[in-house]
Amino acid sequence: MKIFVTIVRILTGLLFIFSGLVKAIDPKGLAYKMQEFFEAWGNANFMPGLMRSLENYQLSFAVIMITVEVVLGVALLIGFRKKITVWLLLLLMLFFTFLTSYVLFTGKIKACGCFGDCIPLTPIQTFTKDIILLIAAVFLIIFVRYITPVAKPLITLFYIIVATSLVLLLQWYVLRNLPLVDCLPYKKGNNIADLRKMPANAIADKFDYIFVYEKAGDKKEFKADAIPDSTWTFADRKQILIKQGSNNIPLINDFSLTTIAGNDTTDALLNQQGEYYLLFIKDLENYPSNWEGDKQLIFSALQKNKKLFVVTSQPAKIADRFILKKGNDALGTYASILSCDATVIKTIARVNPTLYLMDGPLVKQKWSWTKFEDIFK
Repeated sequence: MKIFVTIVRILTGLLFIFSGLVKAIDPKGLAYKMQEFFEAWGNANFMPGLMRSLENYQLSFAVIMITVEVVLGVALLIGFRKKITVWLLLLLMLFFTFLTSYVLFTGKIKACGCFGDCIPLTPIQTFTKDIILLIAAVFLIIFVRYITPVAKPLITLFYIIVATSLVLLLQWYVLRNLPLVDCLPYKKGNNIADLRKMPANAIADKFDYIFVYEKAGDKKEFKADAIPDSTWTFADRKQILIKQGSNNIPLINDFSLTTIAGNDTTDALLNQQGEYYLLFIKDLENYPSNWEGDKQLIFSALQKNKKLFVVTSQPAKIADRFILKKGNDALGTYASILSCDATVIKTIARVNPTLYLMDGPLVKQKWSWTKFEDIFK
């Protein structure tokens, strides 16, 4: 039995560490997923006030959850405070199982993000995984006496402190820079224009249509092949899904850029020849404090005749940030401003702000704000 308990403990511990580290390379991805849960629960009138307030702490919750997951995995492997560890493991698995069951049975959220964006799992896969881990946690509680620490208490405590420090340091680095492993659609080397196209093997949804016509105050429904004569007046049309299609959503289906005047310039920008830069600024609420690196970057680009466009969800505020003044007179903005949806920018730019080097529709390179001063040297 001890051998079997050891195998279960090692496998469970390693899976927890792996799951935590996969999310630690992009903690904002988990934060945005948690925001989806808060919004879904708030929209369902489950403590909407509390859910809205929790959205303000989504990133802190994500960092804590990732850290707890990794540290629990390490604690399980080394046998640190084994009774507390297995009970915390059970509580965490109950929580995870609740989340994955909510995703599976309500359909209000497409995925739980258990392994981040790098290893996407279907709702049934994540739910099955959590049920297995939940059983493993119960098993380890029952046979906790067979768990033997790998070292003395002080040494195992040192391991826990080191593991906690390292995973927090990793997340701090990623939040200032960019994900260590980029698994998003806008990663380096991807062609945005190609990914906006419908997949080659797409199967479209099949619909049937019912037409409603009215005559003498009486409304009736007719199929498309049985439209009534001209004595009837068209009133409505109903679309009915007959068969769900598959693979019919492009990997990038919401990337759209508009000018200040409201004109869509997405295709024109992506189809241009040569290199240019896109500076993504989601908003100014979570911007680096007392930092002028973006202004210096734009001035450097202008001096070196580099084409640079600022893409933001707050065009008016961002235009004000880059106002050129002469004395007390505003001469206008010196940045080319484009507008994009904030949710899209959250995927494009995990760090606010982020700079992209583009070659037509191809992503050649990307940098976080911490690297801006070295780009045009």
